[in-house]
Amino acid sequence: MVTSAIIALAVALVMGIATIGPALAQGTAAGKAMEGIARQPEVAGELRTTLIIAMAFMEALTIYGLLIAFMLLGRMD
Repeated sequence: MVTSAIIALAVALVMGIATIGPALAQGTAAGKAMEGIARQPEVAGELRTTLIIAMAFMEALTIYGLLIAFMLLGRMD
């Protein structure tokens, strides 16, 4: 019973941290990319490509968190 509660708490923490961190980073990256595009519209294509790649890596961190949460849920009684 206590072990299940601790695992449930760990799952909640993993999901919270795994979503808040990348969400803040994605917002910051998107904002900076928009600033860069506004300053230099001629490099919009390069900035967009770099932003999409960076977003993919940040999103991967969230998916890893989700995977860890599922693994922890599999250990619950």
